[in-house]
Amino acid sequence: MTAETNTANPAIPASSPSATPHTSPHTSPSAKPSAALSTTPSAPLTERQEARRRRILHASAQLASRGGFDAVQMREVAEAAEVALGTLYRYFPSKVHLLVATMQDQLQRLHTTLRKRPPAAEGAAERVAETLMRAFRALQREPHLADAMVRALTFADRSVSPEVDTVSRQTTAIILDAMGLEDPTPEQLSAVRVIEHTWHSALITWLSGRASIAQVKIDIETVCRLIDLTTPTPTPTVPTTPATARATEPAAHTKARGRGRGRAQG
Repeated sequence: MTAETNTANPAIPASSPSATPHTSPHTSPSAKPSAALSTTPSAPLTERQEARRRRILHASAQLASRGGFDAVQMREVAEAAEVALGTLYRYFPSKVHLLVATMQDQLQRLHTTLRKRPPAAEGAAERVAETLMRAFRALQREPHLADAMVRALTFADRSVSPEVDTVSRQTTAIILDAMGLEDPTPEQLSAVRVIEHTWHSALITWLSGRASIAQVKIDIETVCRLIDLTTPTPTPTVPTTPATARATEPAAHTKARGRGRGRAQG
């Protein structure tokens, strides 16, 4: 599969604190998320561990592409990735952790592709809309994978918050790159969040068959107009000349100078 073919939703917001915890059969009773290799920033993976992790993510994506969320069973993932079941749970404490990590991987692939072949539109809003629609077209080719990842993000509880936050940060980075921004204002970041929420809603309605790609395109293009509304307007610089200096003099100073000229003439 190509990078864009495996693209998933780049704008899922962080899960609600009230989300229902995802338990057995997808979560190992003895698994401890804090000890997972995939979520421990203080212990970077070795080359061998990273290769094992990539095999697991590849197996997860392959199974999800064939049968969606229900097709991703931890034992089958372990067999396809050629790792022990206990080893799989050390990397990903639950099926939800695994599928959210799969989303991270898909977003990284998309970001790499976009950097090699960035959107060609002239305006920032148009570039962001083009970027998100490219992702949607890829999702059309992998609907089962998309559905599996969206369902995992919906089921995610607080134990998966670090992974969900990473998905959100990756999405923000993709949108900011399309906008051509490195130091966005608070208003621009707010616009990005609204675009992400709209993306999420559009993805769900499309996957459930309640919206067409044409309608999704209209919604995405509409919400991306917020980018233009939050773009700071540069203050024009007027060259200073004797004429412009007199034109911008305070009124009181101008009147005083006029009275001085009157006395001199008298």
